[in-house]
Amino acid sequence: MKSILMKVGFITFLMLLCWTNEEAFAESTWTSKCSSFGEIQPNQNPTLHHMNCLLTNAALEAKIPPEVVKAVVSQENGNWKQFDDNGQPVISGDDGYGLMQITNQQGYDQEKLKYDIIYNIQAGVEILSSMYYLRTDLPKIIGIGPEVIENWYFPVMAYNGTKPSNSPLYQSSGLKNTNAYQEEVFVYIEKDSYLNDTKLGQFPFNTADFEYDTTSSKNILFKKMEYTLTEQMHASAYHFQRGDKVSVTADAVKLRSLPSSKDTISSVVKFLPINTTLIIEGNFLYEQHLESENKFVWYPVKTEDQKFAGYISSAYITKNLDAPVIDPLDDNDVLLTGKAPANVTLQIMNGTKLIGSSVSNTNGYFKSDISAQKAGAQLIVFYKDKLNALSPSKTITVLDKTAPLSPSVNMVNNKATKATGKTEADATVTVTIAGKAYSKKADASGNYEVAIPVQNASTSISVTAKDKVGNVSAARTTKVTKVAPDMPSVNMVNNKATKATGKTEANATVTFTIAGKAYSKKADASGNYEVAIPVQNASTSISVTAKDKVGNVSAARTTKVTKVAPDMPSVNPVKSSSTTVTGKSEKSAIVTVKIGTKVYTANANAAGIYKVYIPKQKAKIKLYVNAKDTKRQVSSTRTITVLQ
Repeated sequence: MKSILMKVGFITFLMLLCWTNEEAFAESTWTSKCSSFGEIQPNQNPTLHHMNCLLTNAALEAKIPPEVVKAVVSQENGNWKQFDDNGQPVISGDDGYGLMQITNQQGYDQEKLKYDIIYNIQAGVEILSSMYYLRTDLPKIIGIGPEVIENWYFPVMAYNGTKPSNSPLYQSSGLKNTNAYQEEVFVYIEKDSYLNDTKLGQFPFNTADFEYDTTSSKNILFKKMEYTLTEQMHASAYHFQRGDKVSVTADAVKLRSLPSSKDTISSVVKFLPINTTLIIEGNFLYEQHLESENKFVWYPVKTEDQKFAGYISSAYITKNLDAPVIDPLDDNDVLLTGKAPANVTLQIMNGTKLIGSSVSNTNGYFKSDISAQKAGAQLIVFYKDKLNALSPSKTITVLDKTAPLSPSVNMVNNKATKATGKTEADATVTVTIAGKAYSKKADASGNYEVAIPVQNASTSISVTAKDKVGNVSAARTTKVTKVAPDMPSVNMVNNKATKATGKTEANATVTFTIAGKAYSKKADASGNYEVAIPVQNASTSISVTAKDKVGNVSAARTTKVTKVAPDMPSVNPVKSSSTTVTGKSEKSAIVTVKIGTKVYTANANAAGIYKVYIPKQKAKIKLYVNAKDTKRQVSSTRTITVLQ
């Protein structure tokens, strides 16, 4: 710190600071935190790591980021030494004393500034602290506190002097003044505390922000007192506590077995990818290898899955930001809601397009107006915290809550066995008729074909479509069109029946088809019909159609013969020479052969085979054969004629 650059009035002000008296120094406790390094010997420099501990704890007690204090020391005294090789105080050409290069500060004991390292550090830290906490003529970053390194840009400048030579910009060209004191200090922060892996946020300076005369020794007049930085800012890495989550800021960062970067004593436990989440396990520690020149600290950590534990450099960690929590969003919603840290700015992206933004409230809740998004669209939501650090993003898929349109339905006539039409691709189409549902999935083009029973003309049919997520369309209703008579109704036909009855269109011709043979009859004017048919065995399939007067034939109704008694027995041929009647009937049935007035019986066996003894009969004699089951139900009678 060069005295020529200090305001005389401000020097007088520093003399009044309570921290400059002996009592304040005596009450300081930060030095005790470095007792493990041993006593400081007169006229001897402590080790680099002991000095690191002293500077770190002095800064923390003064509420200054240690990164800033250590960089100031590196700028003022590159070797971090209070004494030269001969044990004499390091004194600069302009009489700057010791480690902190304190110049012409009459409020401090000059001899102690030269010979007492602790006193020298305390004085330098107090002066730097006052630049932030007590001066009101220096600009600051809006909404940002002292834990943020970038907010010490102007206090660091003032530590050396707010003279034209330290202007952030050259007034003549507007170019950045990289030779300014504070710029050089910030280079040390990036080099020593971040190992050149992190770039500090830059101020959006303009030459109009500063008023000064380059030919004068007068201080700069700051015309702009508040700044908003758009680049990421950085909080000190010295405030993490046990249980805090941090993120790795670079790729292939070494998780070490001990707090040292020297491979001779500390092995690599794991190479950590960028953004790996770690959990702090305790207080930071200092470098353990005496020859190391590391000026950062080490934190004990474990991986989030607890598979690995070790030590990581403070240069490679930052506060872990959780991804925002997003409430479900569907394709009808025009408001996206969720939760994030308090007072952060959220952005909602669909691909590369920003579709919404919002600031969370003090409880972290946010809502953002958006246009309705297409179902299946993937939205990416993230936020910037107050330091402009980007959170991990949260990807959500827009839910499909929009039902398909009502399906189109092609004409369904009273002979149709399927309903066809078009709907949304891959939707499931359901045709509902008289409370019964028939469904089929549409193809990729939305065409569908649903099998249905043949329906009477004018029957009402309801058709809906359900998409793959369960949204159901409004129903489309249609009526069955008449192109022929409706299928005839058929009353029950049993295995003793010699006629079939039912109802159809007036005067229609009804045809029963049984085993390829057709039996027809015209219905009366009321549509009632009665068709003579041969007796059929139980379960025989019968097809029934109706034909109107112009020749339109209905769809066929199929019915099966119902069993009410044993089927008529089968009878093998009987000749005039035969003395038995044989054949097949229901198992254990009593088979009766009647010839004239005489009756002959026998029981069928378990396979239904029977043999009834009879006298020889003349050719052309009629035999009448039936069967009676165990429930005394008698079949229809089969009539046969005796052969020659």
